[in-house]
Amino acid sequence: MARVLTPRAEDFPRWYQDLIAKAKLADNGPVRGTMVIRPAGYAIWERMQSEMDDRIKAAGAENAYFPLFIPESYLKREAEHVEGFSPELAVVTHGGGKQLAEPVVVRPTSETVIGEFMAKWIDSYRDLPLLLNQWANVVRWELRPRIFLRTSEFLWQEGHTAHATRADARAYARRILHEAYEDLMVNVLGIPVVVGLKTARERFAGATATYTCEGMMGDGKALQLGTSHELGQNFARAFDISYSSAEGGREHAWTTSWGTSTRMLGGLIMCHGDDNGLRVPPRLAPIQAYVMVVKDGEGVGAAAAELRDALRDAGVRVALDDRTDTPFGRRAVDAELRGYPVRVEVGPRDLATGNAVVVRRTDGSKAPTPVADVVGAVRAALEADQRALHDQALAHRQSRTVEVATLDEAIEAAATGWARVPWSAVGVDGEAKANGQGVTVRCLLRADGSVPDTEDESDLVAILARAY
Repeated sequence: MARVLTPRAEDFPRWYQDLIAKAKLADNGPVRGTMVIRPAGYAIWERMQSEMDDRIKAAGAENAYFPLFIPESYLKREAEHVEGFSPELAVVTHGGGKQLAEPVVVRPTSETVIGEFMAKWIDSYRDLPLLLNQWANVVRWELRPRIFLRTSEFLWQEGHTAHATRADARAYARRILHEAYEDLMVNVLGIPVVVGLKTARERFAGATATYTCEGMMGDGKALQLGTSHELGQNFARAFDISYSSAEGGREHAWTTSWGTSTRMLGGLIMCHGDDNGLRVPPRLAPIQAYVMVVKDGEGVGAAAAELRDALRDAGVRVALDDRTDTPFGRRAVDAELRGYPVRVEVGPRDLATGNAVVVRRTDGSKAPTPVADVVGAVRAALEADQRALHDQALAHRQSRTVEVATLDEAIEAAATGWARVPWSAVGVDGEAKANGQGVTVRCLLRADGSVPDTEDESDLVAILARAY
């Protein structure tokens, strides 16, 4: 396999690019910073999307769709918001062969346009909470693109809600953070995320609080996998999102926004991938079991098709590879690269003894298994390997995280992993110093690991790391 992928220990960024190309997950688009997501990559994104959509709907939000083009004037209404996004904006000045009366922005995020319609749709406290989500593409002009991690156009979901009180808004932002984002990342993607509060310096432009899910990648760097924001009344005032209260007064709503994107695909690759390719957690995998005909003849093809059908009937997502005109070794390498959790190899020699070979991608083990027991063996392997991938990632994070007492120690530790340091030893000035050396405060935690309300709480712990 070393001939297929650059070893991770030798050159992690090159390994990442090799894997994306060789596993046929994505390609660079024709415009710098854009990407083409190939069917193998998009199938994983569809599974992420489906799992996330179920969780968002369980939290009460409904899907809608808002325009790709946003009047430039909308962004200017919330000064901090436009200032934060200004360097990344793509602006359209001409359409239909004519100069536009007002330039339009290709959406970088939709707080402003959704705020405009929230103001239109909300009149009374009876209209609250208004819980919206959209699946869309967004454009943020990226100077240093990297497929899935930072691209000028990417796919995501963005939720936007309006509430009657600050407490309701905070509770909902945190509900999404834990019940949708953390739950998906830990229990489906198998990525053990640290959930915390962003500092004011790292906060979303226009927000009053930003909560984040941070994962450690295979090289010890951090990746922000999803964020949920309290927007206070900033956008409500800018767009007059107001309502008549039960007492008869007129009040501004409290709003939130939250999003995850195709960046999760990059996180999946870098968290679980190895020198043989991608390893997809079974609960996420579009193909959980890959039945392969080693060599045709002697009833092998029929036996493989029967195993496929039995696995499908047992609720396993399964595919059959009977392309015997392609060498088996090449097909096996491709299956390793794609990260199919389990392969079931059916050949004449094993079938003659009543067996098939069950191969587990997570540990590479191969077990001759009676054909009648294959379904049970596959289901047991899928459940065990879901846990194994999470536990391996957690052990990796713990081994690369150190407790330190000073900012300088934290910056030094961030060269190889994460540092936990008292926030009081860092502070605003220390954060600026760390940023100057390529290290960021990923999030703040309470001593017990819970998420703080503000960075002014006492005895907070800061997580410092280099990040993508």
